[in-house]
Amino acid sequence: MRYSHLFGKTSKNAPSDADSPNARLLEQGGFVEHVMAGVYSWLPLGLSVLRKVEQIVREEMDALGGQEIFMPSLHPKEYWDTTGRWDKVDILFKLKSQTDKMYALGCSHEEVVTPLAQKFTRSYKELPFALYQINTKFRDELRAKSGVLRGREFRMKDMYSFHTDQADLEAFYAKALEAYVRAFKRCGLDVKVVQASGGIFTDKISHEFQALTESGEDTILACETCRFGQNLEVATLKEGDACPNGDGKLVKVKGIEVGNIFDLGTKYSDAFGFDFMNEEGKHERILMGCYGIGTSRLVGAIVEAYNDDKGIVWPKAVAPFHVHLVPLKSKDEEKRKLIDAAVSAIETDLAERHIEVLVDDRDKGAGEKFADADLIGAPLRLVLSEKSLAAGGVEWKERAAAEAKSAPLEGLGAEIARWLKA
Repeated sequence: MRYSHLFGKTSKNAPSDADSPNARLLEQGGFVEHVMAGVYSWLPLGLSVLRKVEQIVREEMDALGGQEIFMPSLHPKEYWDTTGRWDKVDILFKLKSQTDKMYALGCSHEEVVTPLAQKFTRSYKELPFALYQINTKFRDELRAKSGVLRGREFRMKDMYSFHTDQADLEAFYAKALEAYVRAFKRCGLDVKVVQASGGIFTDKISHEFQALTESGEDTILACETCRFGQNLEVATLKEGDACPNGDGKLVKVKGIEVGNIFDLGTKYSDAFGFDFMNEEGKHERILMGCYGIGTSRLVGAIVEAYNDDKGIVWPKAVAPFHVHLVPLKSKDEEKRKLIDAAVSAIETDLAERHIEVLVDDRDKGAGEKFADADLIGAPLRLVLSEKSLAAGGVEWKERAAAEAKSAPLEGLGAEIARWLKA
């Protein structure tokens, strides 16, 4: 991709109402565009990151045995009346049609997935199974804030599992917990697995996945050495206590909730009368679990965890481009031709290796190009100039590193491929 062709550009000025690093850097870097409070358009750079995050989540859900579906965001009021949540969920967007019929915009999909699963499930032989989707959700937040962390319209992966007994549900729940930890680690985040309230979903204790950052909205007690944590609202321990899982002590830290899982029990299957036929031919009530990851929120959390005073520092797995190639102008025509030829050769080589590269082909000075490269935050910046060619190749600067080095043109693509896998 040539920068001159890229829709959406960086801005020298941060948005005046930005109240968090992700709100400032995603908009200033040309990843998203603010439409109104809690609502953003995702531009090519931002959409690339979002799709990579969602693909990682999708791969982990598939490996867990989840089957992907896609459910509507517009729900009939009757479904929410059935569960008794129409008047209990204060963040639910409610719409009236031209015929005075009432609908909800989905903030979650228990009301849709439960009757869907019920329609196709009769016997214990069809259980267990798990259905998931990656979809757009809507929440009538009174105070949408913190960029893409707390929005009124956002992306989420939500999965629902269906079981014959508690032991089977708990076994899947434990596997889902580990799959979540893997997904977040692949996105560059080490998370604390935090015991929390089930909120509007269940009366049981749930688990949140908290990415630790000073700009986090939640205060949690977290172990210094393992991934255990408790949300203060349900905490049975206090700061300074020994972690129940090991030798570490509990400390108060700030975190961003990037996912949660719930044991729903029979709350929703009771509402819809969702039974299955057991081995003895008797009816039993289905047990359910629910597993959510805010994928657009996850993008924001990554930015909160990976940034410096120059811009974003994307982890390799989710960066919009792996390489930011910066050719610098030369007044010498022959050297300009050498630089242009080297750029074309590198582009071709990297494309053949499926390595994504953004070429800054603008007629700008080195300072502006370097500043934009740091703001966009690709993991690797390569500079082609008279100086680099005289030194035998390119200037190699990793975004997270303090210093640059020289790298030869010969074998450059293979070296980048090795580096990306490291």
